[in-house]
Amino acid sequence: MKDAQSPAAPRGAEAVAHGELANAIRFLAMDAVEQAKSGHPGMPMGMADVATVLFRDFLSFDPSAPDWADRDRFVLSAGHGSMLLYALLHLTGYPAMTLEELKRFRQLGSRTPGHPEFERGTGIETTTGPLGQGFGNAVGMALAERLLAARFGDAAVDHWTYVVVGDGCLMEGISHEAASLAGHLQLGKLVALYDDNEISIDGPTSLALSDDALMRFQAYNWHTQRVDGHDPAAIRAAIEAARADERPSLIACRTRIGFGAPTKEGSAASHGSPLGAEEIAGAREKLGWPHGAFEVPAPVLEAWRAIGARGAERHQAWTGRIAALATEERAEFERRLSGAPPAALGEAFRSLKAQIDAERPTLATRQSSQRTIEAIAGLMPELLGGSADLTGSNNTKAKAQEPVVPPGYGGSYLHYGVREHAMAAAMNGLALHGGFRPYGGTFLVFTDYCRPSIRLAALMKQPVVYVMTHDSIGLGEDGPTHQPVEHLAALRAIPNLRVMRPADTMETAECWELALERRDGPSVLSLTRQAVATVRGGAGEENWCRYGAYILTPAHATRQVTLIASGSEVSVALKAQALLRELDIAASVISMPCWELFAEQPSSYRDEVLYPGSLQVAIEAGVAFGWERWVGQEGVVVGMKGFGASAPAGELYEHFGITAEAVVSAVRTHL
Repeated sequence: MKDAQSPAAPRGAEAVAHGELANAIRFLAMDAVEQAKSGHPGMPMGMADVATVLFRDFLSFDPSAPDWADRDRFVLSAGHGSMLLYALLHLTGYPAMTLEELKRFRQLGSRTPGHPEFERGTGIETTTGPLGQGFGNAVGMALAERLLAARFGDAAVDHWTYVVVGDGCLMEGISHEAASLAGHLQLGKLVALYDDNEISIDGPTSLALSDDALMRFQAYNWHTQRVDGHDPAAIRAAIEAARADERPSLIACRTRIGFGAPTKEGSAASHGSPLGAEEIAGAREKLGWPHGAFEVPAPVLEAWRAIGARGAERHQAWTGRIAALATEERAEFERRLSGAPPAALGEAFRSLKAQIDAERPTLATRQSSQRTIEAIAGLMPELLGGSADLTGSNNTKAKAQEPVVPPGYGGSYLHYGVREHAMAAAMNGLALHGGFRPYGGTFLVFTDYCRPSIRLAALMKQPVVYVMTHDSIGLGEDGPTHQPVEHLAALRAIPNLRVMRPADTMETAECWELALERRDGPSVLSLTRQAVATVRGGAGEENWCRYGAYILTPAHATRQVTLIASGSEVSVALKAQALLRELDIAASVISMPCWELFAEQPSSYRDEVLYPGSLQVAIEAGVAFGWERWVGQEGVVVGMKGFGASAPAGELYEHFGITAEAVVSAVRTHL
């Protein structure tokens, strides 16, 4: 492993004993939790020694430039111990993490919420708390480092990813998926520091856990060690050994939760509630810390600030190396880190839409999605695709995309294996790291496996794209286990997530364009297995999907009925419109690919599309839940009332009454 040498400790820190540096973390954590009257003091107290060694002797960062692209990443997957991170950020001099913010721990509007929340410029790399998620993010960050280094060289990209995990993180199933993936990809610059304190909320971990974490990770092809988490020399030696090995590393740090608490150390009593004034006073006496609440003596604070200041020199050296890159290379590097799309992307979409308009193909929208990827992959090197072992079904790989394979890391397509949860968490890490626009595919029904990570992408405003195919009973014979009926409604319930269900090849291209334009949140592309005809022509400059819904075909006379549909059911609506016209009932067809975008439109536009006073009928091969928002209490929803069945798709639509004839019958009943 290159760069196995650890940096020298800053001179200011050498004059202050390790214990004093670690105790500053412990008492800031104790005091903040006590003042908030809630929180988790035990983990920061137990891991303070490990964190002190890491930050003092290894971590490369610059508090004056928190978003420096080549900084080491530090992820606190055990997010309940957030005061460990907040204390470190304050002590090392991050401007956003003031002492006042520590005093406002867990208060409304503070930068110190109960669990870390990602915010640019604060030093908080990701939102954690749901256990194991940060570990999955760290795998994505470590992968991003290797991929960018392969493209731009070690002079531009050369950093480590460190992640603190707890017993809970390793009990969660995502840890298996993420660790297995990291070992397979040989992410040797990933180091996991395991807070092996043998305590969970219910009591000793022995109540529920008897596996050997080190043997488990060895099976994943990780380098493993066990160390006394309160022995600075042993911790330092273990991290040096981890950095010298070619494999990802797990260091099990045997710690005592609530270290220093006179009666609660080593017990669940210190895990998730304030210690109490008497216990904190006893800890001050036991650890020799005679200072008041939130008070860090000047020599200790100066030593910590010296640790933080050390990174400025490295940052400056890196800036010089970037400046020395060839002009075009530097511009491309900076563009990719900024998230700006390639200049030619807009024209590529215009050209693609013109081709679609000329050809008017009949394709499954998953195939239409692949056609879009083929059109843009060569122009967008940051586009990093993948699938959870369903590449051929999801149609997520362009011909030009090569698989990512260690040790070269030169490809742009990831075979995630059957690891949907780790895929989604790693994509969050890739997006957070910067330099990539990740997308990944599986069946829509398996968004259940991805959902915790999708929710966090929405919370963190990360522009991840989920290509979710086989999106209804239209997938046919695989039956109700694989036919999503409630999933669109469940996904639409997540704030800041755009769920886009295109009707044809044209809308699929437009939805992809919107997903790649977006920089403030994730997007789901819900795509069919079955072929659908092109229902909209006229390419032009306008992206009609941008409005969320639009009038696809107007009524032949004064509108009486508004037929609203998404995806494959737009074709059903068009057939129903024709049948209604034969009955002299005037209906308009509305294509509604994205509820969230439509909700953002002015009320005047929404009224123009929905035409209040008409009978509003929604048609979608999913549950009706939520559609009352658009059709009102007097409207009609033609959809699923339960689970699907195993049969050819056409028979299923007939069986469940999602047909043009069923729509006409419903209209005649309600008019």
